[in-house]
Amino acid sequence: MRRALNFAPVLILTLALAAAAPALRAQDSRAEIQKRLTAEFKRTKMTADRSDIATAGSVLDLHKDGLLMATTQAIAPPTNTYKNGTLSFGFGANMAWGMQLAPANQQTTTVAQRKFVTGEKFWVTDFTIRPDGVVFVFYSDPYNDIRYYGQLKFPFVKNVAPPADEVIKEIEEVITAEADTQQAAPVDNAAPPAQAAEQAPAPSSVPPKTIALGQSTDQVIEILGQPQKIVNLGAKQMYFYPDMKVIFTNGKVTDVQ
Repeated sequence: MRRALNFAPVLILTLALAAAAPALRAQDSRAEIQKRLTAEFKRTKMTADRSDIATAGSVLDLHKDGLLMATTQAIAPPTNTYKNGTLSFGFGANMAWGMQLAPANQQTTTVAQRKFVTGEKFWVTDFTIRPDGVVFVFYSDPYNDIRYYGQLKFPFVKNVAPPADEVIKEIEEVITAEADTQQAAPVDNAAPPAQAAEQAPAPSSVPPKTIALGQSTDQVIEILGQPQKIVNLGAKQMYFYPDMKVIFTNGKVTDVQ
């Protein structure tokens, strides 16, 4: 007599693999999103009291109106959401933010706030891939002696991470990182090494170009010439030269990198 074949274990295994497939794809997508974000955005490091920048990272350009940030004196930042082409900070987000502020006896109606609009710039200090979306943390330069910070969330539909290309495209609708221009631009028609060596003046005949803290923008331009690029961040400006970056605060040199 023939034995009946038992297909139950095979069926169970097939169903289990089918159920696990979306989760595995989502995990791969999150890893790729993290890789792409790390390549595109360099984190800025703030000082421990969040009052100043310790290490400068990517400067971001904003392409949408209405990004809400609050003073860094607030113990928690407001969390904006980007969905269907619009930045929003609704009633629910305001309630959640109020609950975060409550332990310090702070209120959403009393902490200083500012809405940033298209064309303004700020720093990115962090970005994380959560189960329900990508969350960025931003810091601004001071406006009237107040530095602001805030969060921006790009939610995943049904908490499922889409392909990395879709996520990056959506993020770039709102923010993009400015290119780092500190590297020297390539020189066309450069002379051959031997000829260049003949044409170059003796090192001792060319005094080094140096600048000092406290110098004005006019003094720096007189020494170094016009910069390749200027980034204006309110009270702070950054002048980019081929081999250095000069940072001004209120028109005076405060850092050279």
